[in-house]
Amino acid sequence: MKQPASDPLVWAAFVCVIFALLPAVMFAINFLFFRRPGRPWNRRLLPSVSVLIPARNEELSIATAMQSVLASRGVELELIVLDDGSTDRTAEIVRVAAASDSRVRLFAAPPLPDGWNGKQYACWVLASKARYEVFCFLDADVRLGSEALYRMLGEIHYLPKIGPVKKPETLRKEVREKALVSGFPRQETVTFFEWLLLPLIHFVLLGFLPLPGERWTNMPAFAVGCGQFLMVRREPYFATGGHSAISTTMHDGLLLPRLFRSRGFQTGVYDLSKDAACRMYTGADAVWSGLSKNATEGMASLLRLPIFTVLLFLGQILPLPLLVWTYLTNDLAAEGLAWIALILSYALRIALAARYRQSWSGVAVHPLGVLVLLALQWSALGRKLRGRPATWKQREYRME
Repeated sequence: MKQPASDPLVWAAFVCVIFALLPAVMFAINFLFFRRPGRPWNRRLLPSVSVLIPARNEELSIATAMQSVLASRGVELELIVLDDGSTDRTAEIVRVAAASDSRVRLFAAPPLPDGWNGKQYACWVLASKARYEVFCFLDADVRLGSEALYRMLGEIHYLPKIGPVKKPETLRKEVREKALVSGFPRQETVTFFEWLLLPLIHFVLLGFLPLPGERWTNMPAFAVGCGQFLMVRREPYFATGGHSAISTTMHDGLLLPRLFRSRGFQTGVYDLSKDAACRMYTGADAVWSGLSKNATEGMASLLRLPIFTVLLFLGQILPLPLLVWTYLTNDLAAEGLAWIALILSYALRIALAARYRQSWSGVAVHPLGVLVLLALQWSALGRKLRGRPATWKQREYRME
């Protein structure tokens, strides 16, 4: 027989409902703003683009990445790969491609200067080699669809739809060129840690960042991007200092848009899940190291991480054990509220998995994934506070 409600359990369950509801509502709003970029290929003339790929020991992915870029349609492009001290066949693979396609060029990276992150320096060097007015920084493990570049160029070089001829001064007011656009590819996950943690990138992005602020304001606080695909215009890139202005950092996907906005340039972020795919990391060690290296420039700061811990623990982790406890103690009111909180948290993950083709295995163990994510973030913050360097691609970086 059910017993009268216990006030502490009811209040705990009620708090879980509130904290599970917040990201669910935020996702419902953000879903309207996080859209596929541009329009389909329609023979509209767009700027030429220099696709710039920094590559360090990427022999397993570089050939496929280059093939996908060269198969792009509707754009004039060049593809420049910077071999950043690879010890595998990366340079040889690119050299073969360059011999058969004049659009491909290969350069060797100069020695890494003191105080520079390897990727930031590689991107800065690549920008100095580019010929065209638009740069697209692309990770070597990203595979583009045939319209990905065309669609993103349509956002960085927006023009109104074809219609009646207008006066030049009116047309100039309607042109809305962004200085930087970025896109989140579909993340391919194979191993346990991949499908446990990587889908949470979309979960945090769409559940906790208010994209109306990103779209309607140019405030640096609302800046967001993905370092796997960053497209910029030449003049604003060099005017802001580009990657040289964030030379000591790890997370250009976040910090480059923030830099552009701080200098008054517009940026935008888009859903590239239908136009690009990426297997970001392979295996548990790579997932942990890869997510940890960027953590302290994102969630894992002394100011943000306690807030995220409360939000995620109460809204995503606690509802399941609380439901079990209320069932065992026959607390009807608290059990009902715990069910609501659990349904809200899982409904968000189910919606994300369906929309972005994420692993259903990760959905099933959602509370565990969030718990491991928080453990990773606290571990990264602890490493930073102890002055221990982050390691990536056989290089160590002191976290500032």
